[in-house]
Amino acid sequence: MLDKYITPVIKPLLYPVVRLLDKSKVTADQLTVIGFIIGLFAVPLLAFNMWDLALTAIILNRIFDGLDGALARYQNSSTSAGGFLDICLDFLFYAAIPLGFAIANPEHNALAAAVLLAVFIGTGSSFLAFAIPAEKFNLEKPQFAYKSFYYLNGLTEGTETIAVFIAFCLWPQYFAELAYGFAFLAGITIVTRVYGGYHTLKKQTIKQQTSATKNTVKKLQKRKTK
Repeated sequence: MLDKYITPVIKPLLYPVVRLLDKSKVTADQLTVIGFIIGLFAVPLLAFNMWDLALTAIILNRIFDGLDGALARYQNSSTSAGGFLDICLDFLFYAAIPLGFAIANPEHNALAAAVLLAVFIGTGSSFLAFAIPAEKFNLEKPQFAYKSFYYLNGLTEGTETIAVFIAFCLWPQYFAELAYGFAFLAGITIVTRVYGGYHTLKKQTIKQQTSATKNTVKKLQKRKTK
């Protein structure tokens, strides 16, 4: 929900670093992989209750995630392969953080982490499943025109997810409560995405079929006039 407001504010702040990375011949895909590896370090740090260091790893991962796309656009090197790599590693990172908290305190956190992971599957699958037919129908994406594929909005998006990850690290004793609360909000996202995505694609299908029928009628009429 907040991504479309936060992203335009952050993008200009990244440009000085992007220019420096470009001069150093760094590629966007390299940043994606490095950021993912840094993010994964949060798991053992969480497992050993090193909350501050884990939070640092999470924030660095998100900084790299912002830089890789900005660098790709600056270098005019955005590709479907790069977008695919970025989103795959993003979702693996999202899944790794609840796992870290579950390992840190299985008795208190395991069930909440499992619920959160289940909801992440729902938000991720509804998000990605829509992108495929959206590309097929060539749907416009004005809010996220710089992305590799269509983004279906929701109540809980990247900004909200990272905010709750930060909250987890700041108040680890309330992980379960925060996780259940976020899972509830993410559940609303799943419902709205499935409902909105289904009806959007259904309308596009009817529109396409109507257009095809009209074209067929026009061709038949032209044959008759001949």
